[in-house]
This record gives sequence, structure tokens and C-alpha cells, in this order.
Amino acid sequence: MSTTLLILAAGMGSRYGGLKQLDSVGPSGETLLAYSIFDAIRAGFTRVVFVIRRDFDAEFRAKIGSRYENRIDVDYVYQGLDTLPAGCSVSATRTKPLGTGHAIWCARDAVKTPFAAINADDFYGADAYRSLAHFFAQSAPSAGRQNFAMVGYRLDRTLSDHGTVARGVCATDSTGQLQSIIECVGIEKAPAGARYKDSAGEWVNFTGAETVSMNFFGFTPAIFQLLEAGLIEFLNTRASVDDKAEYYIPSAVAGMMEANTAQVKVLTSSGSWFGVTYRDDKPLVTAEIAQLVAAGEYPASLSA
Repeated sequence: MSTTLLILAAGMGSRYGGLKQLDSVGPSGETLLAYSIFDAIRAGFTRVVFVIRRDFDAEFRAKIGSRYENRIDVDYVYQGLDTLPAGCSVSATRTKPLGTGHAIWCARDAVKTPFAAINADDFYGADAYRSLAHFFAQSAPSAGRQNFAMVGYRLDRTLSDHGTVARGVCATDSTGQLQSIIECVGIEKAPAGARYKDSAGEWVNFTGAETVSMNFFGFTPAIFQLLEAGLIEFLNTRASVDDKAEYYIPSAVAGMMEANTAQVKVLTSSGSWFGVTYRDDKPLVTAEIAQLVAAGEYPASLSA
């Protein structure tokens, strides 16, 4: 089966202080997304599409894309405030990107196969790609609803020592189908697990064992039409009054489940997740990669 890896690499990296997508964390200068592509290729993915910004197009192609053009089919799409559904617009004062849901929608003309959508600055582990490839191979259409998937991780294994994080906290039924996903912003470590303040300013506590979304989703091209409907509603409501509002993919998926247009299977991964939300996270990520290389899970050089 032909499958695509869609890498969301257009983020501004404002908290990190630079284009973290181009930062090296591996022993031979590898970026985190280099490990994602390596894992996807060995899981059987046949194509990679990068969602990037036009302003760093040349730098990204030279430093990242060119490394893979002889190994896998590579394509690029652009996320920008000028890429919108027909008849829609944003405020002239808006500078912030429109979010991960919009980023995936921007790839609608470039992706024609089942695909994994991931963040460029996260490490998901080889098992996540194998699990999703197996889901694509086994999944069958469901009457009236699209079949999608999400790889979930334990909340306490996704936190940072250097600041708060946003996570989609999930609930599933006995068969592993996603029942709800709530985007929680400002989650921090706590002695008993984790916590964040809700919209009323009250602390909400987590044990740390909760399953969270790290934006590793498996979709079919049917997602694009569903995303467009939600994006239009978002642009006409929230975005019209808030220049910082974003169309997050977990919230978009939650809307599809509420409308009964999609169901989402939550896949569990035996591997590790880690990322570089903040610059101070980088030494830990570099050490984690070094341990995986020492254990023989990855070669010392991915280009060897």
C-alpha cells in the first residue's frame, strides 16, 4: 500500500527561539525529523510531504529536503495566511499561523494516499510508525464514518522540565476507540503527576497516566473535506475576533467525532516520545538519541 508521511514543519518556534526543525540532535548532525523519516521508510511509507513556510523554503530544501530526494518521493506545500478556503479571509493584523488543522488542510492537493501527520520537532519512536502502517493495512471503511487513527502516549512521559506544554487529553472506550479529546494548555509537572489551570482559573490535576495526543494521526484523504468545513467555521467565528486563535487538529477531530463523521482508533506505542518545546530540552533529547544509538536501535549516521 502506498502511504505518505506528512511533516508539519511550518511552526515559528517562538518559545524555542529559532527554527528548531533545522537543529541537530543526532551524533552525525541528524535532526529529529530525520529520525521520523528513517522510521517511516522502514515501516513501509513511500512518500514524504513537508508543510513549510515560504520564507525559509530555500534553507529548508537545502538543509533538509535534499537529503531525502534520492531515498523517497519528496514534495513540499506551504502554510500561510494567504492559503484559505474560497471566500475566507483573516484580519489584516494577524501574524500568527492558523494552527495544525490548517497546516494539514494546506496539503490537500499534494496527498492522495492514507497518511501519517506528525510534528517536525517530535520523536515518536519506530513502533508508532509500524503500528500505523498495520492500521492502514487492516482498516476497512465504516458505514457513514471515516476510519482514522491516533498514536497515544502517557502524559507524564511528554512533559518538559523547562516550561508548560499543551496536550490533547484523551478518553477511550473498551475497544480503544477515541471518545473525547480535550486540548489542555499550560500543563506543568506536579508532585502527584501534572496539572493545569482551566478557563475559570482553577487547577485541574492529572495522575500522569492519562493518554494524550502528540499530533501523530493517521488519516485518509477524506480528512481534507472534513477539515475544510471546520476551518471555514473557525475562520468565520473564533478567528474573526481573536488574532491568536488556532485551528488545532485535536479540536478538529473532536468536532468530527461529535458530528459522527469520523471514528478514531487509539493505537498505543511501546516506544518513547520526546521533543524540543524549549531550547533547554535539547540536551535531554540529544542524550536520549545517543542511548538509542548505543542500544543499536539506530545507526550512528542515518545517511550511512
